Amino acid sequence: MTFKSGFVAIVGEPNAGKSTLLNQILGQKLCIVTPKVQTTRHRILGIYTSNACQIIFSDTPGMLEPKYELHKAMLNFIYDSLSDADAILWLIDGQTLKINPHIEDKVKKVQKPCLLLINKIDLFTQNEINEKVDKIHALLPENEILPISALMGIHTEFIIRKLEQILPEGPLYYDADQLSDRNERFFVSEIIREKIFLRYAKEIPYSVEVVINTFGLDEKNKKIHIQADIIVLRDTQKKIIIGEQGKAIKRIGILARQEIEKFLQSPVHLSLYVKVVPDWRDKQRLLKEYGYKVR
Repeated sequence: MTFKSGFVAIVGEPNAGKSTLLNQILGQKLCIVTPKVQTTRHRILGIYTSNACQIIFSDTPGMLEPKYELHKAMLNFIYDSLSDADAILWLIDGQTLKINPHIEDKVKKVQKPCLLLINKIDLFTQNEINEKVDKIHALLPENEILPISALMGIHTEFIIRKLEQILPEGPLYYDADQLSDRNERFFVSEIIREKIFLRYAKEIPYSVEVVINTFGLDEKNKKIHIQADIIVLRDTQKKIIIGEQGKAIKRIGILARQEIEKFLQSPVHLSLYVKVVPDWRDKQRLLKEYGYKVR
């Protein structure tokens, strides 16, 4: 039996369910997920390996109109994923059925096999699902369509089967037990950022970046010591995140530490500080330091 391998870009509108899909395929929470748009900011490789194939998925930010240098850097992750891909999974929100013209244009330009996934079908009857498939087929007749629910795992197994047919013969790019190309520090920063997204509304989540400054095992107490800065734009945001008598940031720390301990399978001492860095979203030097793709 030939072994298949390759790179697959997952693209779509913000909140279409890209990260949820990757977590479902891998059977593990790799990417943070919140109800808010633009939760995903980086390109994250998720690696699925079986006896028959190795599929390297790229979870990407949602396609958006850029307002800051940060947004431009997020779009660079999408473009790189598409150019590197052997195949594309284009997620369409089943509730809106919105076809983003920028995604359509990019997908057509790279000329790679593309599977259209109509997501969130758990919310609809079979007749409604059939109508949605017909509508998307009329708009994009050249692409194969699969209705799925990333959250419930409905039909997601067919994605792997289809990709096994599409992908070329190839080597094992990563060790069979490796789930991502990202290190533990990155995922710890994402967990902290997720808790902020879940705890705060309005502009706070979109004004925040998390930077890990210290990450190491304390041999004396056998705990991993992590110190992180929560970067915000303004003093008013700093006050909101810290909260009265530090109660708000303490709660974030507790929630984040609990999940980090599960992720690292180790006791953790977590220290969080809030730092004001005006206009960090528009400063390319800082964006590079924070791990974004700046051109």
